Amino acid sequence: MLKNTRVEKIAFILVALMILLQGFYGVFAYLDSATFANLRGTELFLNTDADWVKIYGSRTLFITLILGYLLYSRNYLILMWCALFGTIMPITDAWLAYEAQAPIKVVLKHLATIGYLVLIIFVLRKTITNKK
Repeated sequence: MLKNTRVEKIAFILVALMILLQGFYGVFAYLDSATFANLRGTELFLNTDADWVKIYGSRTLFITLILGYLLYSRNYLILMWCALFGTIMPITDAWLAYEAQAPIKVVLKHLATIGYLVLIIFVLRKTITNKK
């Protein structure tokens, strides 16, 4: 088996951090839906809307498990595409937070997430090219 390159280790760590954060968000959405919604930049006006946050949490946990498996199996090509296609989520989150007049730091957090995903795309692309 080939030794991991430095770039591959960086890619692994960046993706693992993303997976851990997504897993945290998924669990947090279940444990405290109202606080989680505020953290994401949209406020719950009715406690009965917490079900929608829990639906978000279940889908986030699903994505977390898939990404975890892809990282475990070192499927860097699919992870790269997931990062690219995944940018739609923070783009939408930033727009929703902006429209909800969330604090600018919340909108900037979503924009930083886009930057993080783009960084992951480039590092994974470099990892894939190094393996050829």
